[in-house]
Amino acid sequence: MTGLEHMQEHDKFLGRNTPNDSALTRESWKIFQIVAEFVEGFERLAQIKPSVSMFGSARIPPGHPYYELAEEIAHLLSEAGFSVVSGGGPGLMEAFNKGAYAGKSPSIGLNIHLPAEQSGNPYQDISLTFRHFFSRKVMFVKYAAAYVVLPGGFGTLDEIAEILTLVQTGKTRKIPIILVQSDFWQGLITWFKDVLVPPGMINAADLDLFQVIDEPAAVVNAIFDHYEQRGFEPSSQERDILLDL
Repeated sequence: MTGLEHMQEHDKFLGRNTPNDSALTRESWKIFQIVAEFVEGFERLAQIKPSVSMFGSARIPPGHPYYELAEEIAHLLSEAGFSVVSGGGPGLMEAFNKGAYAGKSPSIGLNIHLPAEQSGNPYQDISLTFRHFFSRKVMFVKYAAAYVVLPGGFGTLDEIAEILTLVQTGKTRKIPIILVQSDFWQGLITWFKDVLVPPGMINAADLDLFQVIDEPAAVVNAIFDHYEQRGFEPSSQERDILLDL
């Protein structure tokens, strides 16, 4: 028995199927689809700077206080000259795009194919659609001058964890990360302080990576304050970091 035959027999014993050529070919060609998502994203978004990426629940309906707050903040950011980037779907994503769409600066939606829930909203000047979360997440980070995060579920928490990790580890430049609605976020922040800091899973200084701000105008001012001494463009060192994002 050859080595390959032995491995095939071993796989059968363990209940594993050896992939056929057709399956391997399909997986290989998937790479080109992934590359295409990155290329289109880079080409379409390179000119939107400065921009703010905004996150929040897809399940909040129009008329809800969170929806109205999201729309107001996005409108203020757009009027102040920031492109607004959201997930392009319903709920607070729609509110972000709607507020920006009524302002002076571009409203951008990074839509995602999902089995359920996600559908594009009509308030987008630039609309991109992704099949892969990881390529979409790069676009949120790469051109963002700030992250503004309103209440949300697992997807929103995923985005918070992503940007905090990237900034903490130096894999992206330090940008304002602003959590809006202190009552909603207080439990998570307390957990950070009481559970993660004492055993050293994060440093106490890591809590300074984000701010909690409730007033819409104060959100805009905090972003301007961060860049007051340096401007919005990444430094040459930061550009090198972003190339390896």
